Amino acid sequence: MPVKIRLQRHGKKGKPFYWVVAADSRSKRDGKFLEKLGVYNPNTNPATIELNVDNSVKWLQNGAQPTDTARAILSYKGVMLKHHLLGGVRKGALTEEQVEERFNAWLSEKENLIQAKKEGLNKEEAEARAKALEAEKEANAKRIAAAAPAEEEVAEEAAEEVAAETATEEATPETEAPEAGEAEAPAAEEAPATEEAPATEEAPAAEEAPKKED
Repeated sequence: MPVKIRLQRHGKKGKPFYWVVAADSRSKRDGKFLEKLGVYNPNTNPATIELNVDNSVKWLQNGAQPTDTARAILSYKGVMLKHHLLGGVRKGALTEEQVEERFNAWLSEKENLIQAKKEGLNKEEAEARAKALEAEKEANAKRIAAAAPAEEEVAEEAAEEVAAETATEEATPETEAPEAGEAEAPAAEEAPATEEAPATEEAPAAEEAPKKED
């Protein structure tokens, strides 16, 4: 049965992570597998790789063929190196103690490189945050400087309005209310009553005619 060491996709859309598995080459990519060898998560920086080195080496010794991506992951974790060193043991060129010594030295050097990379990334991230903060401070200072003249103009206009209102109030005399006890303004003189027209004198009664004497 031909066996392949390959990646099996997991995770959600846009943020996948992978299992490193040994599976029958005829099975589907995300189907059944023979053994899970590790995890590969490309969403972190640097990428997170957890791998069972010894089991991966055994599958290689049994003839399993890794895909290109799986080979790169195995090489990154030292699986391909250890498989090569163990080949020297089979040929009698190396002992198992020498293999472990060389492999551990390689792991130590690799770990130092990874740690240096992490420190460099952290330093770059800190510098980027500091620059962003400085840029934000400068932008705030510019906004404050731009807003200051406008505030001064508003204050000046308000002061001018107050001064104008004060001047207007001083120029307008206040009407004093009459003190208590003061006589009120005389009422308008009444128009003289219309004199009654004298009654028409009655005409004197006609003198009686003298009586005839007998």
